[in-house]
Amino acid sequence: MRASSTPLTPADTPHEEVLLGRYRVIERRGDGGFGTVCTCWDKRLQRRVAIKRMPLADWGTTAEEALAEARTACMLSHPNIVTVFDFESDGIFAYLVMEYVDGLNLAELLGRVEGGRLTPEECAHVLQSVARALAFAHENRVLHLDIKPTNIMIDRQGTVKLADFGMSTLASAAGYGDARGGTVGYMPPEQIEGALVDERTDVFSLAVVVWQALTGDDPFLARSAEDSLRRIQRGPGRLARLCPELGPDAESALVAELSPSPAQRDADVLEFVDALLPCLGDPAEGAESLESLVSQAEEDDDTRPPAIRRPRRPLRLPEGLLPRMLTALVAFSALRLTLPHVAGLAAEPALAAGVLLAACALAAIWPPAAAPLSAVATAAALASGSGGEALPVFLAVLLVVSVVAWWALAGRFERLSSLALLLPWCLPSPVAGAALSGYALETLPAAVTSALGYLSGALFHAAAASSFSAAPLSDALVAELTSPAFWLLLAGSLACGIVASALTGRGSVASGVLGQLLGLGCLLACCVLAASVENTSIWPALDWPSVVLAVLLGVLLCVATVLRGPLYEDQEGEGTDEFSE
Repeated sequence: MRASSTPLTPADTPHEEVLLGRYRVIERRGDGGFGTVCTCWDKRLQRRVAIKRMPLADWGTTAEEALAEARTACMLSHPNIVTVFDFESDGIFAYLVMEYVDGLNLAELLGRVEGGRLTPEECAHVLQSVARALAFAHENRVLHLDIKPTNIMIDRQGTVKLADFGMSTLASAAGYGDARGGTVGYMPPEQIEGALVDERTDVFSLAVVVWQALTGDDPFLARSAEDSLRRIQRGPGRLARLCPELGPDAESALVAELSPSPAQRDADVLEFVDALLPCLGDPAEGAESLESLVSQAEEDDDTRPPAIRRPRRPLRLPEGLLPRMLTALVAFSALRLTLPHVAGLAAEPALAAGVLLAACALAAIWPPAAAPLSAVATAAALASGSGGEALPVFLAVLLVVSVVAWWALAGRFERLSSLALLLPWCLPSPVAGAALSGYALETLPAAVTSALGYLSGALFHAAAASSFSAAPLSDALVAELTSPAFWLLLAGSLACGIVASALTGRGSVASGVLGQLLGLGCLLACCVLAASVENTSIWPALDWPSVVLAVLLGVLLCVATVLRGPLYEDQEGEGTDEFSE
């Protein structure tokens, strides 16, 4: 046990709660499986302990079952498992006296760090430590069956310990039995359905915890076990979009262990670690960082602690340099045309240049910020040039509301989203962003991004061509909206984004390339139809800039798809992707 060297022991008060005549309750730490955990002061040995108090009648638990839990936990002596000191029962409650871990559980830490997530190196240390504890337990024929953030403790030295084997099943010679209980959001299908469980059940739960620690979200959390089961069948989603600093190998390793079928998971938890740990980073670096975070949290005496600020880390080359540069470039292209027309900046070239550089720097640092910044600048230019007319002001408000709503629902989660939206603004083609939307986004966000990029790009080009003046802008928009070709190209952009995303989401390199080619086909077909509508001659005059750009972007994204490799395990191809790293 690790305790304070000179703990303070204030005098007993008439209202203090004492358990078993020797343990004074200091703090209630929450509910565990089948019991409540309290931090207590052992008045006899002058040390802190953690006591799990289980109401035998309320839980339908017998003293023999509680004693079985104590025996199970006591047989597991390991540096990464919370030590059990003693077991006692008074007929009403059973008391499991355990090591006091001076620190936080993982759920408390995730609730206090910025963003609700750990760095990959910190996750590497948690994964390695819990896996070692589970490997030891599995060697002794014991399952945990309730792995979740509240059962993972981290002390002031950064040591990670697995607690609460209250759900554990001690194996017989014939193998493991049915599961008892568990926690919705962390249980695999076989545990939810009451089927036979084995080591792969714990591997699944550990993979969920790692996913949550990396992304800040439990993909299977639901109001009921049935809803959680449906989420498991659908899969956890794309790790690359929630944690873009990790490559496809990390996603493959995690998705395999989150399979609904136990046969697809590793039976040995250390094999899971061997596959994922190299993708996360140095566990030793993560241990140092966790030590700093937990110590900082424990030193804070506020009743409502603020978010923990992470310590400074060495300056490194930003990950995904290419998408950052491209996003900053398209933001620069859009803002350099709008800022000179914004009231207050038109007469101040130096100020406009400073705003432009600051906005581009922010777009490079955090690419999802580029789209809302460009929308706000364009709206300000439209309002400044309205000349008292209502239409430009209405369009300015509509643009900002649309882009902000898109950003809140989809744009802020993907590093390439702003680039996909702004390409139609900065290239001489309103359909330029559709293929990239299909490459980078899920089907529904890809469809919305393709359509919004086309419409907002058309508005931007019309406004820029009219120098943001109300009358010419109105005439240009009327001409666009009354042209059938405008709506045909919108349909082509929408179809391209949907087809490319739907096939790319299947995960293989072949499906991703096929999606880009079919999306390009939809786009070119609509370009031909649009040209036919505009020119009824036998050989319609195509919009060659749009055609050339569509083909060029399609080819580049096919190359990017090959370099990225498969999105999921057991699919052909390997590699890295400059766009998504």
